[in-house]
Amino acid sequence: MTTALFTGTFDPFTIGHESIVERALGLFDRVVIGVAVSKLKHTESDVARRTDYIRKVFAEMTDRVDVVAYSDLTVDLAKRTGATCIVRGVRSVKDFEYEREQAEVNRQIGGIETLLLFAEPHLASISSTLVRELQFFGRDVSGFLPKTEEGNKDSDK
Repeated sequence: MTTALFTGTFDPFTIGHESIVERALGLFDRVVIGVAVSKLKHTESDVARRTDYIRKVFAEMTDRVDVVAYSDLTVDLAKRTGATCIVRGVRSVKDFEYEREQAEVNRQIGGIETLLLFAEPHLASISSTLVRELQFFGRDVSGFLPKTEEGNKDSDK
């Protein structure tokens, strides 16, 4: 069974992230979504809330999608989960340069390859930062968030 690891702070998890997971499932048997606890990034919601929301998004796919929180190096999480590849989404040249650097470091220190999936054109402008900013100004962001059976409760926060 091949396993890919898709990581990020996912604050919030957007339809762009959802698209990357769905596309990765076409390439791998299983995807582990690692929700990072990062001291370097300020997150609006706690890690338990973010992991719970993502689990609800993929509630129908628990046999193929796992969601875990982590606070150590991505390469260490990859080893713990048996991931053979890290999957990352790329929206722009800026993203590409950052991800290329991260991929090289992860290969050097952990011996793991990274697969970059380019965002679908209609999703390339969607970022968690954009969604948080719209939320701050009281805008409805439900169109940028994956649907769950309970609706988009994150769109109210």
